[in-house]
Amino acid sequence: MRLALSMRQAALAVALGAAATIGGALVFEHVFGYVPCKLCLIQRNPYYVAIPLGFAAALLPPRWTRAGLWLLALVFVVSAGLGAYHSGVEWGFFAGPSDCGGGAGQGAGNVGDFLNQLQSTRVVSCTEAAWRFLGLSLAGWNVLISLALAGFAARAAAGKGFLLGR
Repeated sequence: MRLALSMRQAALAVALGAAATIGGALVFEHVFGYVPCKLCLIQRNPYYVAIPLGFAAALLPPRWTRAGLWLLALVFVVSAGLGAYHSGVEWGFFAGPSDCGGGAGQGAGNVGDFLNQLQSTRVVSCTEAAWRFLGLSLAGWNVLISLALAGFAARAAAGKGFLLGR
């Protein structure tokens, strides 16, 4: 059985793919304890734009859905560029931002709490990959995921469609 995806379904699929990717990043951060650096946090921004955009495009009339899919493709091309830059910083191809040292921790109530927090705070550098799988860091995987989502959105916007099943 073959099932063709409509443009609306494709927009919804892109939004869900973006949400799953952000969900994965949040699991790495909050469950496995990988603290994101400044560039990691910046790479999340296109996903935060794409999720509501994808849902909106899925609900709009077809002409606007097509425009939304093209915009989603552009958002993920930018996302791939951000990931490629961060990967290049990790591999030493590019200089990273001078202020790249991780997100801010919780505010301390007093000086004693602040000193204790400083002892347990881990500064995260943009130049060191915290985790690699098959030779790619999370930034590298972001490049591949972003390019896949961009290609998917562009193909759907161009009316090429997708067939699922046999």
